Amino acid sequence: MLNPLEKIAHAPIFQDLPIQGKKVIITLMNRKMFCDNPLCDRTTFAEYFSLIDSKAKKTRRLIETIIDISLPQSSVSASSYLTRHIADAKKSTICNYQKKTNQS
Repeated sequence: MLNPLEKIAHAPIFQDLPIQGKKVIITLMNRKMFCDNPLCDRTTFAEYFSLIDSKAKKTRRLIETIIDISLPQSSVSASSYLTRHIADAKKSTICNYQKKTNQS
């Protein structure tokens, strides 16, 4: 039974590293909680999962793997390899990850 100040917000779907050669898609039931304390700055809170960034579609470790695989080759060939063997990764996604890596 849910607390009256708690409800299911949404079920984020994201990709992770393959397990035994099979692509992995994870769906989490994410709770949204409400605070009725008038002194609280925020009225709603959502659960935080350390394995994935907010609004991300891939886990951090999958993103690191995509970057490692894509750096020594073109984004087109990396996209083809990743989509066949690891996880769906478009050319534009790979380029965006590489840009973020070069900026930090």
